[in-house]
Amino acid sequence: MEIREVKSNKKQYIRLLLLADEQEDMIDRYLEKGTMYVLDNNGVRAECVVTDEGSGVLEIRNIAVYPEFQGMGCGKSLIDFVRERYSGEYDILQVGTGDSPLTIPFYEKCGFRRHHVIKNFFTDNYDHPIYESGVQLADMIYLQMKL
Repeated sequence: MEIREVKSNKKQYIRLLLLADEQEDMIDRYLEKGTMYVLDNNGVRAECVVTDEGSGVLEIRNIAVYPEFQGMGCGKSLIDFVRERYSGEYDILQVGTGDSPLTIPFYEKCGFRRHHVIKNFFTDNYDHPIYESGVQLADMIYLQMKL
């Protein structure tokens, strides 16, 4: 297994990026300013994009694993990599996600704790309703961990 930085042509992974953020113009807001990593194990299985949010905060803006590789530790491996890579350089690692029974427990298991909420983020910023596990997402839930 190898985790490597993608420095150019990040859109070659758009299919994977869209698994975590299903509106391309929202991805465009952070993709080029972010640092992208892919997890490769005989082919790319997962990706992660992180951005510097200032004041010692690094944010995971997009993290996705192809469905056939989910539940195999790829997402956790990327989070562990980011934690180790940026420890000492940033104080806080944060991630924003919908209030979903799939994603919140995953992040909490990785060591994140709920921090704050942006009300109606998904309904105000996306051009269509976003559903996960049959529930429409409205609020953005931010979780953080100390690095």
